[in-house]
Amino acid sequence: MLEKKKDYHAWLYLLIPLALLSLFTFFPLFKTILISFDNGYNKWQDAFSFAFSLDSYKAIFNYPPFLRTLWNTVLIVFISVPLSTIVALLIAVALNSIKPLQKIFQSIFFLPYVTNTIAIGMVFAVLFNLHTGLINGVLQLFGVEKLNWINSNDGFFMGSYFRRMFVLQLYLLWHTLAFKILVFIGGLQNISKQYYDAAKVDSAPKTRVFTKITVPLLSPLIAFILITSFIGAFKTYDAVIGIFGADWNKTADIQTIVGFVYQQLKTDSVDSYSKGAAAAVVLFVIILAFTAINLYVSKKRVHY
Repeated sequence: MLEKKKDYHAWLYLLIPLALLSLFTFFPLFKTILISFDNGYNKWQDAFSFAFSLDSYKAIFNYPPFLRTLWNTVLIVFISVPLSTIVALLIAVALNSIKPLQKIFQSIFFLPYVTNTIAIGMVFAVLFNLHTGLINGVLQLFGVEKLNWINSNDGFFMGSYFRRMFVLQLYLLWHTLAFKILVFIGGLQNISKQYYDAAKVDSAPKTRVFTKITVPLLSPLIAFILITSFIGAFKTYDAVIGIFGADWNKTADIQTIVGFVYQQLKTDSVDSYSKGAAAAVVLFVIILAFTAINLYVSKKRVHY
C-alpha cells in the first residue's frame, strides 16, 4: 500500500514536467515530422494539405546547398569533438597535478563557458580581421602575407573555405573546452589516491598510469562528454553567426544544417517549410543514431 502511494506521488511530481515536455518538445517534434512529409503545407495559414509524400526529402538530398551544410556539419562533429575532448582531458590532468594557483587556472579556463557565444565569435572575427587582426600581425612578423580569414573567395586549399573552417574549428575548440575541463577535474579529484600510490610503488611510467588508471576510471565521464558533445556539435549554428555574420549569401559555404533550416524558414517559396522540416528531421535522425551508437559502445568500453 505504501509503495502505491509513493508511485502516486511520483506521477504527480512528474505531471507538470511531462505536460511542459509534451507542449514544447513532443508536439513540435510530431508536427515537424508531419510538415516534412506534407509538401503542400501552407505556412502562412498553418494548414496541412495532407498530400503526404517524400518529395521534400528527395528535394533536399538533390539540393547542393543542403549537401554542403551536411558536409560542414560532419566535419565540425568529427574534428572538434574528439580534438576538444582529448585536449580538455590533458589540460584537466595537468591542472589537477598543479596545486599552487590551481583555482585561478580553473577560473581562467572556465571563463569561455560563462561568456556569450556571439560575443566570443565577434572577438574571433576581430582577431582574424584582414587589416587589423592580431593573427595577421603575428604572421607578418614571420614574413607571412596577410590572409583573409573571414571573407574571401579564392579557392579551396588554403583558400576561403579552408581558412574559414579553420577559424570555426578553433573557435569551437576554445569555447567547448571549459565545461569539459571542469567535468574532468571533478572526476579526477574523486579518483582514489590508492591507485596512484600503487602505481608509484610499481614504478609505472606516467603514460601507463594515464592509459591504465586515469582513462579507465574516467571512462563514464568521457562517455558522457562525448555523447553530449556530439549532440551539441551537430546543432552548431551560433558560432557561424558570431564569426561570419547572419547573411546567408556570405556564409553559405560554411553553414551547418541548423543554418539551412533557419534559412528555409525565412524563404518565401511555398515548399520552404517542408524542406526545412525535412532537414530538421534528418538532423534529428542523425543525432539519434550517433547517440545510440555511443551508448552501445559505452556499454562495452566504459568501466563503472
